[in-house]
Amino acid sequence: MEQTLFERYGGFSVVSRIVLDLYERLLDDDDVGPFFDDIDMARIVDHQTKFLSSLMGGPASYTEDQIRKMHARLDINDVHFDKLEAILRQTLSDHGVSQQDQDTIVGAFESRRSLVVEKAP
Repeated sequence: MEQTLFERYGGFSVVSRIVLDLYERLLDDDDVGPFFDDIDMARIVDHQTKFLSSLMGGPASYTEDQIRKMHARLDINDVHFDKLEAILRQTLSDHGVSQQDQDTIVGAFESRRSLVVEKAP
């Protein structure tokens, strides 16, 4: 039986290190950093660790409705999403995730764009 990316890269302990690094980078970014002002960072890091784990074939999962509701009050546009995606890819690369596996993970992230990005009225 083939290992999931989640298993191959070391499970929750490694994914949580990737997510912590990702959020350090996001908080330093002028475009996406402000989304995290006044946010319980411990809670969001926990959620994001589970979410990234799910994108890697891990045990956690979020429904489309949950993802949509978590982002509904935010004014996230395509520029924000693109920036987050680029930072995610660079963070994965810096943590030794292969190009092919980055493509898989970022592709799974991209497939959820319509759940996160605010649509113009």
